[in-house]
Order: sequence, then C-alpha cells, then structure tokens
Amino acid sequence: MRILITDDDQVCSQILSGILSPYGTCQLAEGGEQAIRMFTNALVRKNPYDLVCLDILMPDMDGHATLSCIRSIEAGFGIMGSAGVRILMVTTRDDPESITTAFRRQCEGYIIKPIDEDQVKKQIGQLRMKSFDEIK
Repeated sequence: MRILITDDDQVCSQILSGILSPYGTCQLAEGGEQAIRMFTNALVRKNPYDLVCLDILMPDMDGHATLSCIRSIEAGFGIMGSAGVRILMVTTRDDPESITTAFRRQCEGYIIKPIDEDQVKKQIGQLRMKSFDEIK
C-alpha cells in the first residue's frame, strides 16, 4: 500500500504518517505542486499511490486544485471512476462549501482537523480498500 500525505504543516503530516504507516509506505509532500509531481511520477513508473491525504489550505496550490489536477492526470492515463486513487481530505475547513466542493471534485472522504486516529481509521475503513480491511 502506497500513501501520499500532502500538508504544509509538518506536525499534521507526521501524525497522519504515524497512524497510516502500519498499513503501508507513507510519503510526504509539503504542498500541492510537490504532490502533483510525486503523483505523476508514480503513475509513469507504474507504481501508483493507493491513497492520497490532502489538506485544503496550502500556500502553493490548495487541496481543491490539487484534487482536480490529480483526477485530470488520472484521466490522461485512462484511469476513470473507481479505478482511481482514493482521496481523503484532511483539513481545518469545516464549512459546507469546502466539503461540497471536495466531494464534487471526487474525493472519497473528508476529515476535519484536529486529526483523530479513530476518525482516520473509520474513514479509511469506509473506503473499502483491501489493504485497510484490518483497520475496521
């Protein structure tokens, strides 16, 4: 299981990595632009990520734009719908507009910070990812 955690807050990235590392290899990106490069390189190398965790509030490219870009990149590779990477938004944004926007841009889950281990495991379990079955 390959996991990409994208957050400009290193503490949040480390917390998520600590929660998720027992279930796979976690790589960290400090912003959306770096995440896009890493995501694209993984597809080119035919070693894609299984899960991407995205913050929304980042200085270079926000999480909504990053999410849209990931889905566009997947389409360019012929990856559509449920064949795509699972994306979990992990953010302080709790307003209905941000939540609706994220789901319209095809995220699969949404967690509001502060990060709670039980909430992360619950959300991941709901993604029905084979490698995360033991999280439930």
